[in-house]
Amino acid sequence: MSYPETNQHADAGRPMPPPGLDDSEHDYQERLEQQEQQASQNEDLPENFAGDGSEAAGNAGMLPNAIIEAGWGRVLYGPSFDSPRHLAEAMLNEAPGKRDIALHVVDPQLVLAEAPVDLFLDPSLLFRRELDPAETMEDGAPGVIIRPLTTRADIAAINRLYSMRSMVLLDTATVWSQRASEAITYLVAEDEQTGDVIGSVMGIDHAAAFRCPQRGASFWCLVVDPQTSLARTGQSLVTYLMKHYARRGSAYLELSVLHNNEQAINLYRKLGFQQAPGFVIKTKNAINEGLFTDTTDIAALNPYARIIVDEARRRAISVEVLDAAAGIFKLRHAGHEIVCRESLSELTGGVAMTWCQDKVLTSRRLASIGLRVPRQRTAGDAAADDAFLQEHGAVVVKPALGEQGKGISIDVRTPEHLRDAIDRARQEGGPVVLEEFCSGQDLRIVVIGYKVVAAAIRRPAQVTGDGNATIAKLIDAQSARRAAATGGESRIPVDEETRRCLVGQGLSLESVPEQGQVVQVRKTANLHTGGTIHDVTAELHPALREAAETAARALRIPVVGLDFLVPSPDSDSYVIIEANERPGLANHDPQPTAQRFIDLLFPYTA
Repeated sequence: MSYPETNQHADAGRPMPPPGLDDSEHDYQERLEQQEQQASQNEDLPENFAGDGSEAAGNAGMLPNAIIEAGWGRVLYGPSFDSPRHLAEAMLNEAPGKRDIALHVVDPQLVLAEAPVDLFLDPSLLFRRELDPAETMEDGAPGVIIRPLTTRADIAAINRLYSMRSMVLLDTATVWSQRASEAITYLVAEDEQTGDVIGSVMGIDHAAAFRCPQRGASFWCLVVDPQTSLARTGQSLVTYLMKHYARRGSAYLELSVLHNNEQAINLYRKLGFQQAPGFVIKTKNAINEGLFTDTTDIAALNPYARIIVDEARRRAISVEVLDAAAGIFKLRHAGHEIVCRESLSELTGGVAMTWCQDKVLTSRRLASIGLRVPRQRTAGDAAADDAFLQEHGAVVVKPALGEQGKGISIDVRTPEHLRDAIDRARQEGGPVVLEEFCSGQDLRIVVIGYKVVAAAIRRPAQVTGDGNATIAKLIDAQSARRAAATGGESRIPVDEETRRCLVGQGLSLESVPEQGQVVQVRKTANLHTGGTIHDVTAELHPALREAAETAARALRIPVVGLDFLVPSPDSDSYVIIEANERPGLANHDPQPTAQRFIDLLFPYTA
């Protein structure tokens, strides 16, 4: 933030500060008045000229100490505050569980000096794009409908996306009361085919919200469903806002983005945004902790370890990373310590590990207590393998000791495909299992402390055609989006199993699907092979809940991910196909998987 030069020796003729203002506040008032005088001298500049980009042209005409409720917290407009002390005091009134933001803070060092223990300078950058109502902007992405928020169901859908991105949830009453406000705009992106809300953004009109003479606007909380196969959803939301505010006469649209969010910054630059000067201040709280504490020691952890470590730190449990690449860390609190590899802890015994790691032993153990499992055999004798295939018509081929969907072939129906699938599974090492193919939805149930915590339907990777790109290119683009959304954990392999899946639909990697045509490109639903996961905990049938908890007790494992095949999550019909001793807890929003895991390890910190 830049200011006009001041005379260092003008103290003798300076008037006394008005009542209620100390010297520092009076200096602050003088700077605001000088900025206002400078602005009045620039009347020959274009009407939408924004100076140095700070909007700090004095607070004359603006709402005093302007604040707007956004639903996730408050936006405090820095130039409208009459002193650093008043801005700091307002920031300290942040509501529990919310995330307030002070935008375009004048003299941030003075504001921080008022409450250095409680406030911090946000490590974000401001980007700005000038708006022209006559400018022609490209249309939104095919298959994506952008519209204003209209129902309470929209708010719930936005909160689902916020939860997936670990963002502060919207307060329904606040948002609902402001849905027709001139100052604030909530938009959603909708999948044209399914009607699902797959993205959202919120805009603020600075003239309406703060009476800002610069006539700017800003947008906040851009979020896109990391599991959507529709490209350019985020870009469509931003473009819609640019058109919206250009029509309303706003001079520019701006945003605040973390300095290291390269993916977002690249998108904004592509849309014509340029970096602008300005400062943002936030309150030190559990939500913002990663922005003002040292997190370099956990930066290399994958999302499955990171979600647990973040929850532990929130409870003041110390964390020591022992092997970042493997996701191994030690937690310690009040003299008690425990070592974990992601969600696998020292509470899981060796016998439980043996039962879960070998799919043959898992099936045998669960069948022995009356739970339903598919029929199996260990591959080896070619004639017996062919006979097993002929008996069941279709089989699943998988490594007995594999994980993350590697080496698995589903719905194998011919002897030739069977031999190829066995060869692929053998490449993962260890024995190969043949299993009768059972149709149904892939349901993952997470059990912690022998209680069901989360349930989710896992769906195989798919792409959506645009009428131009080949399936190979669509896979590349979707795989890049999934990798970015999951910290590199989810990608779609292009291998023989992918090709076999396409051939079964009469397609190849070079086929060009029509616009809106959805193509399934894998049969396995694992996250690591590009699958997506959808919470169904509230729909889970009591019989499935009981079966999962019974299985966990039978395997003597306190934390486990059980894979079911079901007609639907609200049906009592099922087979259990696998037990995962190290289930990923980062994929089950909005269920509190990490919280329940730490409850199990350190119950007195809950």
